[in-house]
Amino acid sequence: ALASQLNTNIYTIDLRNHGDSPHRPEHTYTAMANDVEQFIHQFELEKPILIGHSMGAKTAMTVALRSPDLISSLIAVDNAPVSATLGSQFQKYVKGMHQIEAAKVTKQSDADRILQEYEESLPIRQFLLTNLIRSKEDNTFKFRINLKTLGESLDRMADFPFKPSDDVKFDGPSLFVRGTRSHYIQDKSLPIISHFFPKYQLKDVDAGHWLISENPNAFNQAVTEFLQ
Repeated sequence: ALASQLNTNIYTIDLRNHGDSPHRPEHTYTAMANDVEQFIHQFELEKPILIGHSMGAKTAMTVALRSPDLISSLIAVDNAPVSATLGSQFQKYVKGMHQIEAAKVTKQSDADRILQEYEESLPIRQFLLTNLIRSKEDNTFKFRINLKTLGESLDRMADFPFKPSDDVKFDGPSLFVRGTRSHYIQDKSLPIISHFFPKYQLKDVDAGHWLISENPNAFNQAVTEFLQ
């Protein structure tokens, strides 16, 4: 939808241990930022706009602060450049996914039934279940993401590689999209956002943390208004 509205090319990158990207034992924001920077160089992208949600938002922020001349602007979706405890839902999601694999289900409806014990929202469950792939060995569903490494990396995903005392900034335009029913961008974090991203704008969307799935129209509007 964004590609057609903005009339531009959009590259959707699967970060390491996600989607079709390789599984790697190191899962840190520094490693993922390095992956994104290599992608930009490999495809010779000239000052792209970087957008990321949740873990991807912190990865995008890390790129912007490490290599500010590499991108033109930043869109961070429901995360802030702070070290903060992750919500308990991530541990629940990993546990639910492990249970789905252990049950060796062959129908997506059965996987959804198991996941309902961990997440009530249908749009969020549907998003999580997009990671299902069918095993060629026994025809059961497995997750394409690296569940083991991601489960072990949750504490690191709560961290951020830069501290407010660090003298680093990204002076380009920056948009922070916040879910009004999420706690990941709190008002007390706004001075820290301003320190790292002095030209930032804040846009609130009526949704929780998974606002792209929960309120896609409002999310698309926030992004297009920022970029146009």
